[in-house]
Amino acid sequence: MPRRIAVVIVNYRTAELALGALASLDAERTREPGLEVVIVDGGSGDGSADRLRAGLRAPRYAGWTSLLALEINGGFGWANNQAMLRLMQSGTPPDYIHLLNPDTRIEPGAVASLADALDAHRRCGAVGSLLLEPDGSPSGSAFAFITPRRELARGAKLGLADRLLRLPPYAIEQPASEVDWVTGASVMLRAEALREAGLFDTGFFLYFEEMELMARIRRAGWTIRHEPASRVVHVGGAATGINGSRPTSRRPPLPAYWYESRRRFFTLGGGRSLALASSLGWLAGHAALLARRLVGSGRDHPIVARDARRLLLHGLVPKRATPAFPRWNDPPGAPPAWMR
Repeated sequence: MPRRIAVVIVNYRTAELALGALASLDAERTREPGLEVVIVDGGSGDGSADRLRAGLRAPRYAGWTSLLALEINGGFGWANNQAMLRLMQSGTPPDYIHLLNPDTRIEPGAVASLADALDAHRRCGAVGSLLLEPDGSPSGSAFAFITPRRELARGAKLGLADRLLRLPPYAIEQPASEVDWVTGASVMLRAEALREAGLFDTGFFLYFEEMELMARIRRAGWTIRHEPASRVVHVGGAATGINGSRPTSRRPPLPAYWYESRRRFFTLGGGRSLALASSLGWLAGHAALLARRLVGSGRDHPIVARDARRLLLHGLVPKRATPAFPRWNDPPGAPPAWMR
């Protein structure tokens, strides 16, 4: 019996890219006859749903693709949840759910390689692909969890700080192995792990939600893996304009919800004191960077305008955070917690 794999692609005003990602999945069905794809339109409001619906009428997509058009833009995690809840409550629920960004193109065998890793490691709850830049160079794919010490080093932008604080590398480039967390741009989740740990926390609008989910999956006794045999080309920031691999000098200021999501991640993981310590750590490191620039060093580390100000406004003051993730058998459609 073929393994049942569902791919979920969440679109927000990038319909052509989403159809391109779907086209790259077409050949995977020869390797995975149990593959199905759900494209979710996250309340784009720009005609994306109609364009996607028209694209899915192509004969080659008949019988294994579907569109879920949502009325509101509830965020990345919430939109994925709406598809996952329906899939997991269906009469033929998937064994594995592959979340794939619309701004991606998979290389042959990418889906099968992730499923093979889950087959081989029975206590693995999630496995992520090796992401590639459009030029073929590796992009950020697997990471260590952020901590107050790591935030201090990130604010200072000084390699010596990493060494003094004895921090392991944040971005992990290595063979297939266990890691803290992997990017949500291409990650396959074991349905059984989601039944135990829950789905995405809908208190996040965007960013940090996959890090929080994988921390929760790990606390439930599952592992997270990186699988470089699964190769996926990723054009980051297609919907948001923010690409983590872009040089700092060309990155636009981060939106307010990035800082709010960061604060929520720390608060859920360790309380308001941890969230405050992490923000103070980054600010201390940032102050050290500014001091170095005043004396003529540190000029090779560009500073994005308003980063510190936005952290002070949107991410410094600790706020109470209550977990807000649905269980697999909860009814779909409830509005995201961040809207409340």
